Amino acid sequence: MTDTGQRLPAQPTPVPIERISAALRAERHRAGISLSELAKRAGIGKSTLSQLETGIGNPSLETLWALAGALEIAVSRLVDPPQPVVRVVRAGEGPKLTAEHAPYQAGLLASLPAHGRHDLYHITAEPGPAHDSDPHMRGAVEHVLLCAGRALVGPIEDAVELHPGDYVSYPADIPHTFKALQKGTSAVLVGEYA
Repeated sequence: MTDTGQRLPAQPTPVPIERISAALRAERHRAGISLSELAKRAGIGKSTLSQLETGIGNPSLETLWALAGALEIAVSRLVDPPQPVVRVVRAGEGPKLTAEHAPYQAGLLASLPAHGRHDLYHITAEPGPAHDSDPHMRGAVEHVLLCAGRALVGPIEDAVELHPGDYVSYPADIPHTFKALQKGTSAVLVGEYA
């Protein structure tokens, strides 16, 4: 709080590598696949995966999506801690996943339980390169409600321009994009998994 009683914006909370490391090992063992096989399926180097599993590194959003897709799980299973019955996430708080090549950040608000089917994210993006996503698991669908700014969202070949209050849903098991067209663009994204 400031002297005038205004709430200061919260600083992004990075996802601790220890949490990602433990979750990666557990999910890989649950899937019954080797380190080499997971690296191959995810399209990342075996040494990179080995470092992540031993708690070294800072994986990008793209790397976590690739690993989650290869494991056939939601990315939230790799980053979200156990939740209490009542959970409040204040603006700007919660684990943040940052894109490698675009001014795009996904703040995880709620994750699905082990056999659930949805994740909820707060997206912030700035004009610049588009955040292009590789296909997620088969049957995945994304729902986006634009809160502020303007953005091109949806399948790469058929993205639509959204304005505040606009909603779009699209298959996320094909290449898709989110490109901010205005400063201060934000959205709520729900990932739905078959």
